[in-house]
Amino acid sequence: MSAAEANKALVRRFFEAQAMGDLDAIDELLAPTFADRSLLPGQEPDREAYKREVAEDQATFSDFRYIIEDQLVDGDKVVSRVTTRFTHDRREYEGFAPTGKEYEVTHIYIHRIAGGKIAEEWSEGTGILELMEQRLEQEMRERERIEQELRVAQRIQQALLPKATPEPGGWKISQHYQPAREVGGDFYDFLELADGRLGVVIGDVSGKGIAAALVMTGARSVLRAVAQGGGSAPGRALAEANEVLCSDIPPNMFITCFYGILDPSSGAFAYANAGHNLPCCRHKGGLVVELRATGMPLGLLPGMRYEENDTVLAPGECTVFYSDGLIEAHDPKGEMFGSPRLRNLIAEHPRGGTALTGFLLDELERFVDGVGEQEDDITLVTLERLATRG
Repeated sequence: MSAAEANKALVRRFFEAQAMGDLDAIDELLAPTFADRSLLPGQEPDREAYKREVAEDQATFSDFRYIIEDQLVDGDKVVSRVTTRFTHDRREYEGFAPTGKEYEVTHIYIHRIAGGKIAEEWSEGTGILELMEQRLEQEMRERERIEQELRVAQRIQQALLPKATPEPGGWKISQHYQPAREVGGDFYDFLELADGRLGVVIGDVSGKGIAAALVMTGARSVLRAVAQGGGSAPGRALAEANEVLCSDIPPNMFITCFYGILDPSSGAFAYANAGHNLPCCRHKGGLVVELRATGMPLGLLPGMRYEENDTVLAPGECTVFYSDGLIEAHDPKGEMFGSPRLRNLIAEHPRGGTALTGFLLDELERFVDGVGEQEDDITLVTLERLATRG
């Protein structure tokens, strides 16, 4: 056998050993100073690293076949055009789960032979391009699935919000809900209670996204059941809801919530607050005061009590309930919108309802001046007692 034929046969045995995962045979065929010249940055070129790569391929793929399409000899070098087939059915590859499918790749190999051993290897080929393309397709399908689920979740959450705004005689109510993501943790609700009274709820679950939306759904249901089931006063309703939520929500989450009960005929408004932002009430003269009541957020600690206060909303007065996505928004310099700014804007705007809501949102947009994405969910509810005519 000529030296050229002997070198081609040596390379064929080398491919056969790789197909079988025969590391002993590979060790025998590689020269002590073997170097792989076709590695990615960070990979080791020596024979031990080469054998580890073969072992990893065997642990990931099965049914290896090396088909030598053509071979040429040029001095001490053997050039081989090879088609490799294998099945991805054993473990993940580059984060891509096994598919059980057979793949085919093509390579050109150059092996330098020295002393009857393979001293160097160069290779160029398609690699596992098809596998990577399929991985990208799988990721796209997964993204589409997640987006579809988020759209469904968004529709469900929108359906849970009040479908209609109450219209008690002599009052005007408006609301605005704008989640930072497809779904959010803010919520508001209107509860029809005994004797024509109206419950007003606004809340904010810590965090954003799906987790906050799930907790929001539970919190809304609990508050509705407590408030409508027993007709409890605001402070007691929040205390009862807190007992349930402490055992129902994850320990790293909580809910801030303001709950007030309005008697539309008299304007009497009783309220309690579980750590939520203080509503702002604008009197006829333009003075803006906060409706204060103390209490811990819901879901943190059992056995909490919630202070209950009351006021009378006179004709011409307007109360604004809001979540912290409004006052904690930042401008390009990092300054926060803040409660003082909000109170000043409410004071200078003589109207309520959707006009006031639109005014505040326009001012917020001017303030943030297009800074990135919306930081947090934004909820606004206004409760205005219409002025009587003399």
